[in-house]
Amino acid sequence: MAIQRTFSIIKPDATARNLTGAVNAIIEKAGLRIVAQKRIRMTRDQAETFYAVHKARPFFGELVDFMTSGPVVVQVLEGEGAIAKYRDVMGATDPSKAAEGTIRKVHAKSIGENSVHGSDAPETAVIEIAQFFSGNEIVG
Repeated sequence: MAIQRTFSIIKPDATARNLTGAVNAIIEKAGLRIVAQKRIRMTRDQAETFYAVHKARPFFGELVDFMTSGPVVVQVLEGEGAIAKYRDVMGATDPSKAAEGTIRKVHAKSIGENSVHGSDAPETAVIEIAQFFSGNEIVG
């Protein structure tokens, strides 16, 4: 399998509970490398742009409000099959349906406050990474 990069967000519900290190430990234990990471306060414009695919959905406003409610940690992860691997490590969106040991099973509070985001495809990863990182911030 090829080495690839994926984008990750540790969401406000997790940063509020000081879980950045715990989430990073799960990521690294899974064999993914954190090649870029920064803690930011996402602006409304950044959140609306990031989640534009959901603009017509009824939960869009609530999602934007949540993502701007506190600090987040944005990351670039690298490894063999990083996108699929990170999606497995995150677990199902609904933490009650997530596999044991996954980030969401261990740390998520609810479907809405599910602690992490990860890219769903190579094309999405490229766009998401570029929204928050310039090339010289990624140190592989």
